Amino acid sequence: MRITLTSVLVDDQEKALRFYTDVLGFVKKTEVPLGEHRWLTVVSPEAPDGVELVLEPDEHPAARPFKAALVADGIPYTAFTVADVHAETERLKALGVRFTQEPLAMGPVTTAVLDDTCGNLIQIASVPAA
Repeated sequence: MRITLTSVLVDDQEKALRFYTDVLGFVKKTEVPLGEHRWLTVVSPEAPDGVELVLEPDEHPAARPFKAALVADGIPYTAFTVADVHAETERLKALGVRFTQEPLAMGPVTTAVLDDTCGNLIQIASVPAA
C-alpha cells in the first residue's frame, strides 16, 4: 500500500493553482472539469510521478469552520519537505508570502509555517541528511 493522493482544502481553486505553482513551485498534473469545480492536482517537479496534491474545494459545510479553527490555533493543515527551510523562507518572503512561524529548530528538524492564501497554514520542514 502507498499514498498516491492527498488533499488540501482551498477556498478558490484558481487562486490555489497560482499559489501552489507560481509561488511554491509545484506543477499542475491533472485538470478535469467537474461542474463548477475541477479535479485539480499538482505534483513536485522533483517527483512528477509521485504523490499528487488535490486542490480540493472547501465547500462542504464542515470544511471552512475546520480550516478556520486550525488557523486560529496556528496549526498547519499539512507539511512539505524542503532542502533548507531558511533559504526557502527567504525565497518565499521575496515573493510576498506571509509566514506565521519563522524558521525554528526543533531537534534535528527545522520548520516554518506559511499562509497559503487559500485558508490554510502550511508547514515546511527540513531534516539534515543522514
